[in-house]
Amino acid sequence: MDISVVIPLLNEEESLNELYDWIVKVMQSNRYSYEILFIDDGSTDSSWEVIKKLSAKDNNVKGIRFQKNYGKSQALNAGFKKVLGDVIITMDADLQDSPDEIPDLYNSIKNEGYDLISGWKKKRYDSTIRKNLPSKLFNAAARRTSGLKLHDFNCGLKAYKKEVVKNIDVSGEMHRYIPVLAKNAGFTKINEKVVAHQARKYGITKFGMDRFINGFLDLITIWFLSKFGKRPMHLFGLLGTIMFIIGFCFAFYLGFEKLFLVPTGRLITERPEFYISLATMTIGTQFFLAGFLGEIILRTKTDSKRYMISDKINI
Repeated sequence: MDISVVIPLLNEEESLNELYDWIVKVMQSNRYSYEILFIDDGSTDSSWEVIKKLSAKDNNVKGIRFQKNYGKSQALNAGFKKVLGDVIITMDADLQDSPDEIPDLYNSIKNEGYDLISGWKKKRYDSTIRKNLPSKLFNAAARRTSGLKLHDFNCGLKAYKKEVVKNIDVSGEMHRYIPVLAKNAGFTKINEKVVAHQARKYGITKFGMDRFINGFLDLITIWFLSKFGKRPMHLFGLLGTIMFIIGFCFAFYLGFEKLFLVPTGRLITERPEFYISLATMTIGTQFFLAGFLGEIILRTKTDSKRYMISDKINI
């Protein structure tokens, strides 16, 4: 199969038929073999009924329905596990991503040898204050932290080599950082392509300003995991050792001074250095134990179920 199109959605009943027709037109005009996988992330409207009708008339349409709203990352992760295509295209269901971009994205992966192509919505039709400005700040921080020179990490329109999606785990709200996850997994041929952005035609956006706060927190998380996720002792053990040594040096100095230099001086407990010593040794020990426990957890953890699927179509 040439292409798998993965579309996570939440309450997008009005746009699904139009999006389906548009995708099929592109696929047939380019003679691609394909599948369209809709992941209904707990919609409360009739989105699932629309997907079932589409699958009844076209076997290329497949669907996964979540029991409730688990989030875009869980939807993408579920879709990535089921896809069959050599190239995987992800896009949003709100018609803001153009299926006309699919041939160029497919060519970049299949013929130019890239592992991942991320869309860049250079010209946007969103609110400047609520979306554009926060997005620019968010992307600048992501570039600085990850080392990837991408302008739009959060663009839903992306293309992947099959091996990429089969070897990354998208959890929490990490869908914003799939290029970083791919890089950490060893896929380094990552580039971007300017894509068209269209104003929302139906409904309202499902994301608020809180997504940027969560995005920055997730950015810190993925930075930490990429550097120390497999070796927490390297961070916590180092910090703990440094702080313990500092505290021990203070304690040694105070003891040596009291015993040999100024035996008749102030009590050790009356000096601030004593409390600095006590605090740093205690905190250092706690850091060291945190790293030790982290290593134990990594070696004994088992993957937990992050979402529940209530229905499937053609899968």
